Amino acid sequence: MTALTLSTSGAPALRSDAIVIGVAQGAKGPVVAAGAEAVDQAYDGRLAGVLETLGASGAEGEVTKLPAPAGFKAPLVLAVGLGAEPAKDAGYSGEALRRAAGAAARALAGSRKAGFALPLADAADAGAVAEGALLGAYAFDAYKENGQGAKNGKDSKDGKDGKAKNGKAPLAEVALLGGKPRDKAYKAAVERAAAVSEELNRARDLINTPPNDLDPEAFAAVASAAGKEHGIKVQVLDEKALAKGGYGGILGVGAGSAAAPRLVKLSYTHPKAGKHLAFVGKGITYDSGGISLKPAGHNETMKCDMSGAAAVFAAVVAAARLGLKVNVTGWLALAENMPSGSATRPGDVLRMYSGKTVEVLNTDAEGRLVLADALWAASQEKPDAIVDVATLTGAMVLALGNRTFGVMANDDAFRSAIVEAAEEVGEESWPMPLPEHLRKGMDSPTADIANMGERMGGGLVAGLFLREFVGEGITWAHLDIAGPAFNESGPFGYTPKGGTGSSVRTLVRLAELTASGDLG
Repeated sequence: MTALTLSTSGAPALRSDAIVIGVAQGAKGPVVAAGAEAVDQAYDGRLAGVLETLGASGAEGEVTKLPAPAGFKAPLVLAVGLGAEPAKDAGYSGEALRRAAGAAARALAGSRKAGFALPLADAADAGAVAEGALLGAYAFDAYKENGQGAKNGKDSKDGKDGKAKNGKAPLAEVALLGGKPRDKAYKAAVERAAAVSEELNRARDLINTPPNDLDPEAFAAVASAAGKEHGIKVQVLDEKALAKGGYGGILGVGAGSAAAPRLVKLSYTHPKAGKHLAFVGKGITYDSGGISLKPAGHNETMKCDMSGAAAVFAAVVAAARLGLKVNVTGWLALAENMPSGSATRPGDVLRMYSGKTVEVLNTDAEGRLVLADALWAASQEKPDAIVDVATLTGAMVLALGNRTFGVMANDDAFRSAIVEAAEEVGEESWPMPLPEHLRKGMDSPTADIANMGERMGGGLVAGLFLREFVGEGITWAHLDIAGPAFNESGPFGYTPKGGTGSSVRTLVRLAELTASGDLG
């Protein structure tokens, strides 16, 4: 993990490999952002003109490198685009700062230390820059020669410098210039950013780990180890306990795999908590589709089908590390969906943990089956609210694209609160309905409900199915992160290629708002 410090040093005096400054798109060309005054002065006030000559415009994520001026201890100045210049009395948004810091950190891979002289109007800005830099510096090289990382929850560090043979080590240290290290608000903001970023990056590691090294048992072991480290109570139900308890959905999905399923419960409690949140995550460690086999071209990235469980796991640990005054329970519904002679067949009927029966019409609609059991288990504790997170449907990707997750709920105010929390932390989401007329499409002549309904609006149908397994009177929301969970294109801002950790920051913010009593 990249080290992070608040520094009182000026840009010229900081011993580092680079000084990062911000540049915005102004009406008449690039504009040097606040925080870079010393750098601009060293260029005799002509830095904006120099950057324009080099082709810089200030566009979001744009990176321009130039030699540092005489007298600087760092040899390089890196100017990163912040996007449009804000109005005179307005500052840069937290998301603009996060994305700029992330792009800069990624561009400085292989460097030992960089000073970030981006605009810091207050502690919140410091937290945003810190978070963006830590997330942008992320790299997954566990399987590269001389790389380092975690396999099966164990440290598999190879080599002495963590440098992959064909790549560069992540930026080792970030110094926030103008960060006020003695200011309690600044220190708290940076400490929060570090805790959330570290756990989000752990979720990314899990998502990126190949399924031959991360099956349900291995994921459960990672959760158990984290629980011991951070004072979280962890309970793991193995296949025998699941069978004894009647968890037909999880067992049905995992029936075709040699790797047995697990249901993991993580319980973080605070002695002064007044509310209880339950987070439920879909954890299909590999999804072949089962007997309803996915075609070639649709299964190569299905190691990411446990992204919901990874997000829930990361959010619970982050809540514990932050000491939030709210009880948070995480439920990880873990299984591997494989075809075999023992696999669930289309047409089979499963008896769920709730007692309801489900006719399985498509074994590739498996996520809702494991979630159904976990939702009902979570409901038995009667939390104040349940939020489930899942890479559930391709239909949601078609509706919202690759960067936005859908939010459904049985309470409009709660749905709005989640969308607002997501926006606050820089995650793109969109409220989606649960049209009652779509429920009829899941009627089954054989069972209480089928796991498939109308094809059009498939993401909404899945939400309606899950609603059937939420306890009466419990506020519930469903986050379908199928689009943003795994980035198959190039990196952007603080988002890497591969696992992204989508929804972790939204869940943490939801827990914070619940703890403070400010949840809308």
